[in-house]
Amino acid sequence: MKKVLLCVGLTVALTGLSAVAHADTLAKVKSSGAITIGHRDASIPFSYYDDKQQVIGYSVEICQKIAEAVQKNLGMPKMEVKYQLVTSANRIPLLANGTVDLECGSTTNNADRQKQISYAPTTFVTANRIIYKKGQGISKLADLKGKTLVSTAGTTNLKQVTELNAEKNLGINIVSANGHAEAFLMVESGRAAAFAMDDILLAGLAANSKNPAEFEISSEALSVEPYGIMVRKDDPKFKKVVDDAVVALFKSGAINAMYDKWFLKPIPPKGANLNIPMSASLKKVIAKPTDSPDPKEYQ
Repeated sequence: MKKVLLCVGLTVALTGLSAVAHADTLAKVKSSGAITIGHRDASIPFSYYDDKQQVIGYSVEICQKIAEAVQKNLGMPKMEVKYQLVTSANRIPLLANGTVDLECGSTTNNADRQKQISYAPTTFVTANRIIYKKGQGISKLADLKGKTLVSTAGTTNLKQVTELNAEKNLGINIVSANGHAEAFLMVESGRAAAFAMDDILLAGLAANSKNPAEFEISSEALSVEPYGIMVRKDDPKFKKVVDDAVVALFKSGAINAMYDKWFLKPIPPKGANLNIPMSASLKKVIAKPTDSPDPKEYQ
């Protein structure tokens, strides 16, 4: 019994030491000579692969600027930038355990998540909507009674539509997919009537589909979703470097060129132009940066 307790105690102690080590991200980066960016594979235009399997996107570009700020802060002549693919389901655990140092995708900032991790100032504001094929008699969530709705596993979107389905007794068959691309394919192939996700991601998937004109995104918005770069919780020194880097992009106006590049011009891999002007909500955030999870701050 003593041996078992000793082993358990040692395991807990080692786990605690590991957590402490990962809490100082700047020290971790300096000692390893590298920073690791967690990215997505199909969160167009935020974080995805181009046709050469290079990691690109609006959030990725912001994180590259953050990496430059970290390198400068640490006075490192050289710093390797590594990329690690993450999913909606594992992005928070991989950040928390030190596998990635920044999560650069399309992650909603909300109060529940802030209990586990922290966010840089908001860099985009979107809304939860549904996409469906035209001519199906669908325009809002309630029209999906008796039909199948898909959303991506591990997302706030899936949680919200599941709760609304139960609260309002909508009678929708809700299923989850492993990624945005898989969920969109279910609608494209007729296996699901609609896909619930952030409207900007739906627009990106539709624009890059075989027949963009076939799809429609609901005017009904189910929520307000502020996006932010995720960092580990309780690491104020690193968060300050990250926050300062994002605010510097806002104050210099560099964020405007980044936005235009990814939302108002043709983007890889197919040269699609999302043609989505900057929202009033995002302009408000750029003028007055915030990492608040409260949707009222963005309305």
